[in-house]
This record gives sequence, structure tokens and C-alpha cells, in this order.
Amino acid sequence: MISLVTYDMAKTPIVNVVDDIIANASIKGASDIHFDPRDDYLMVRIRIDGDLQDYTKIPKIYERNLITRIKLIANMNITESRLPQDGSIKGVIKGINLETRVSTLPTNEGEKCVIRILDYSRSLEGIDSLGFNEDNFKKLKKMIAEPNGIILITGATGSGKSTTVYSILQVLNKKETNIITVEDPIEMNLEGLNQVQVNSEIGLDFATVLRSILRQDPNVILIGEIRDSETAKIAVRASITGHLVLSTIHTNNSLSTIERLLDMNVERYLLSSALTGIISQKLAKMLCPHCRIKEKTTPYQKKVFKMALNKDVEEIYNANPKGCDKCNNGYHGRIAIQEVLMINDEIRNALNEENLEKDDLNKLVYKSDVITMLQDGLLKVLNGSTSFDQIYKIIDVDDDLDIYCKIRDIKYDENKVLNKEDKEKETKKEEEIL
Repeated sequence: MISLVTYDMAKTPIVNVVDDIIANASIKGASDIHFDPRDDYLMVRIRIDGDLQDYTKIPKIYERNLITRIKLIANMNITESRLPQDGSIKGVIKGINLETRVSTLPTNEGEKCVIRILDYSRSLEGIDSLGFNEDNFKKLKKMIAEPNGIILITGATGSGKSTTVYSILQVLNKKETNIITVEDPIEMNLEGLNQVQVNSEIGLDFATVLRSILRQDPNVILIGEIRDSETAKIAVRASITGHLVLSTIHTNNSLSTIERLLDMNVERYLLSSALTGIISQKLAKMLCPHCRIKEKTTPYQKKVFKMALNKDVEEIYNANPKGCDKCNNGYHGRIAIQEVLMINDEIRNALNEENLEKDDLNKLVYKSDVITMLQDGLLKVLNGSTSFDQIYKIIDVDDDLDIYCKIRDIKYDENKVLNKEDKEKETKKEEEIL
């Protein structure tokens, strides 16, 4: 854990304090800096490996000046504190070349500010560095080699969708290819791409830009996010007319992505023709390779490995709670847990059926050669990349196991499969009885 930093606010200029907070957060590998107004002070927290940690407390009397300084360098309106605002900071701070997004929000205690530190080092390393397992990587390369169709990258906010999208664009970015992106905001400037910033205030929204893009002779189109029915329909139609379309959508897995698009009233016959593949992902904390420890699997963990991977697993790596000087409580960095669905003819035909039941689509999707997020996560537990606790935290394990059982026509009673806490309680009861 990070020990609380203190600043002598009476002697240190606000300009230096802000620069120091941003620079130190970047050095520590933080993804976000939160400035949270409290009754008596401004709490500054930084998010490292997905978890927020207290960084420093700023006395209340300096709060307004500090937030004003951030708004000033982010090109925001410093006189407006009643409405939310967005801005960005680009430039060198204390010798570090930084690119950030800044957002403010009025609360009952004052203005809350969040600075998102944009780190594109992973995107620039290419798709090889994204942690895809061998089978998923082959599917990904096959999908992006298609001349047309739509590829969707799905996941919650902060699940690494942008990193995956930009990594794919790096592969597609060739001299003979015309790539146009529509983004809100433009997160990373890439040479060779034509990037358009959406501006809803003047009517320049996703749908408007997309209609114009189709007259610009594109080969590849990136739509920053599919947010509404109109954007979804134009994106699907664009992919049918000979363009490769990339986009993101906030869903959890392949099945829910297809359902969301159908809910957006995308015509079934168009969706079945257009959809090339879906990449779903979540982020799990990586085990520190220097201090990770091996532990015996619990009965519940053995059951999960057996049902999901058909493997008998006796030992797995776990985080060292004491940690070391190179990690935070046994973890350092994050890794993507992925599910890659490449649409086959059987799924295409099924999508055309109006009366298709969710369970039937479920079976079709997961009877194909899909490695589910749970399976991918467990494989990464086996190779020591992450821990079982992390997979259990980000994936509904029992729900996934239930899906496997339905596909295999096996009855699954989750009450019979005890989790670690239940097992400990059961053992304690047995000891008391004895």
C-alpha cells in the first residue's frame, strides 16, 4: 500500500502540488487520479491495478485553488462550477510526457475532479501483447483479415476496450488502406488515420458523421461506441456495403452483445450477414512473478477446474498478501480475460429466425469452439498470470458453470458446490461436532 504523502501547502505553490500529484501518479502506474471533496479536506486517491488508494489530503481552504488550477491547464471554464465539464491535459509535466482526460462533477461538498491518465504503451506494442491465448489469437487474426463485416469489442468501462481497438488499428494501418474513425473523444492520435471528433452541440453526432464517412471511400471504419439504435443500424449497413467496421459496446459477453443489437432493432437478416465476430473482455490483476506463492486447491476450486476445463488441478499460484517491493499486496499490473466468438454459418442461420429462444442461441454460441471468459481466466490461473480469487471476483462462476451444464444436458445444483467460505464453515462445524 502507498503511505500518505503530505504537502506543506503554506510554502508550496498550488502549481507545484498539482504537477507533483499528476507526475507521481503516472510514475506509480496509476490509471486515474480522484480529487474527492470532503467536509474538512480534499481527499486525493489514485487507482492502481484497478483499486483506489489514498494518496494525500489537501486542507479544505486550498481545495478551490487546486481544482481551479487543474481546470485551467485542462482548458476548462474556471468560472463554471455548477455544471459538469470535460477537458484534457497534454504536455510535459516534471519531465514526463503525459496525455490525460479530465472530468469535473459538482457535488454537495464541492467539485469532484477525476484525471484519467492515458497510457498507450500497450496499444503501441501491438496485438501480440494483449494476452490472447493461442486459439483466440488465431480467430482474431482471421477476423481482421476479412475485407468487410463488423467486429465488436465489448466490456464494461475500464476493461481495456480502447487498448484492444487501437492495437487492431495498428495492424490494419497500411498505406493502401483508408481508415476513418469517429470518436468521442479521440483517445489516441495515430498517424495515417483520419480521426473525427464528435461534437453533439453543433449536431456532429455519430450518426451524422457515419453518413458522411460512407462517401469518403473508406476501407476500415472505427466507431468509438455504439450507443443507440440509429448508430447500430448505420454501422451494420456500412459493414454490408464492403467496409470493415470496428466498434465497442457495453455488454458482458458474446450472447448479451447479440441480444443488445437485436434490442436496438437491428434487422435480423442484416445482423446475420454483417456480424464477423465479438471480442468480450474484462481485466484481472496480475500476480507478482517475484513473490507469488503456490497453494493447494480447495474442493470448490477443484470442482470448477474439472467442470470448466476437465482438468484435475491440485495446486495453483496465489497472491502473497505480504507482497514485496515490486508489487502491491502480491499483484502488479493487469491482464485481459477474453472471450472471442467468430460467427459461423450455423449462428448466422439461427439469427434469421424470429422465434429463436435465448437458450437455443446460448447453446449454439457456446457449442462452437468458443473459449469462454471463465475458461480463459482459469487457463491464466494455471499459468500463474492471475489468481482464482481474481477470476471469481470478475466472473459469475456459478452462472457460467450452469451454462455448461445446460449445453451438456447435465443437472447442476450450485448449492452442492461450496465456495471457500462455505467450506471453511462446514469444516468448523465438523470440528465442533467431533
